[in-house]
Amino acid sequence: MSTLDLLPRRVESQIAAALADTRVVLVSGARQAGKSTLVRVVAGDRVAERRDLDRAQDRAAALADPVGFVDSAELLAIDEIQRAPDLLLAIKASVDADPRPGRFLLTGSSRLFGMVAAPDALPGRMETVELWPFSQGELDGQPDGFVDAIFTLGPELRHESTVTRAGYAARIVRGGLPEATSRDDAKRRRRFLDAYVQSLIERDVRQLSDIHHKGELRKLVRLLAARSATIIAANALESALGLSRSTIARYLQALEEIFLIKRIPGWSRNLGTRATAAPKLVFVDSGIAANEVGVDARALLRPGAPFGPLLESFVISELARQLTWSASAVDLSHYRDHSKFEVDAVLENRSGQVVGIEVKAATTVGPDDFRGLRRLAGRLGDDFVAGVVLHTGTSTLPFGEKLRAVPVSALWEVGLPPVAA
Repeated sequence: MSTLDLLPRRVESQIAAALADTRVVLVSGARQAGKSTLVRVVAGDRVAERRDLDRAQDRAAALADPVGFVDSAELLAIDEIQRAPDLLLAIKASVDADPRPGRFLLTGSSRLFGMVAAPDALPGRMETVELWPFSQGELDGQPDGFVDAIFTLGPELRHESTVTRAGYAARIVRGGLPEATSRDDAKRRRRFLDAYVQSLIERDVRQLSDIHHKGELRKLVRLLAARSATIIAANALESALGLSRSTIARYLQALEEIFLIKRIPGWSRNLGTRATAAPKLVFVDSGIAANEVGVDARALLRPGAPFGPLLESFVISELARQLTWSASAVDLSHYRDHSKFEVDAVLENRSGQVVGIEVKAATTVGPDDFRGLRRLAGRLGDDFVAGVVLHTGTSTLPFGEKLRAVPVSALWEVGLPPVAA
């Protein structure tokens, strides 16, 4: 195990709790995000046997005798379950016959619910825990508590930062995939990320979708990286790729199913036709996006470089990570209406309270940067908790009632305040 393997992951307690009261637990997420290592850490000696469907011999045995393959009186761990989806039927039969909790601990690099070949996704019998690449807080040993803190403190949240624009650029290109973060040499990291994306296309995407244009799919990934944190419609990519709209839509779905990209839905609350439902696209890992557009940390700071879009994608993916472990149940979306008022990220909890977040690559913030947030606040009234412009400067500054400029590093450096005795 490397030093990175020993870093605690935020969702460890979720997996342990799920094993205590659920028959089947699935840890899903991007390839090489650390799923197998996490399973070893959480399950420990409880696992009777581990099987890896990326190994040809294990996969052959699973296909030849699925019932025998899953026959175990103790906890059985199976990696990359999407490689033999017919095993789900055998697992279903096994847990129906013996409904004790903690029977199976699975990992998967594709969403089972999106797999055409998956005969049954074990409804009512399985709990899914999503694992993203490392968060900044996991890498730095910081609390990663912004989501809970902003809903608790609202505009009273305060944060001072020492992270520079160059520091943010370095974090963006590093990303959070364990193998990439362990490579300090930019060339070695680039070779890994190039091979990583190519492997996803040649192996994982082909399992999900009928791929006839691998070259165009590779080009699509680069086009998407160049348009990070923007609203992407399949028809807008037709001319650039020479593919039909339906084919592009199918490829986008496959790229999301394998955790390469994430589409953030448009937010609305009975706003009628003035709010758009078109999704915004971000990469699950900012290091992949930066590599696909060919920028390193130094190049990202040059005039004309895509620092702003990549920073926004980085921030949204950090927020999405936090939603998998935050105490508050929160949905992530974005806001854009027909009058061109926009908010990069909208967080809404189950009580209907909303936090709006804008991302600015500048170290200084002005009143115009709160245009979309003021619009959202006006529509929501008392349900609007706070509007935050995350920026690359060092200080928290007030810009009106419930409106604050806050350094980006608050995302991972802020924790919940101590509970009063």
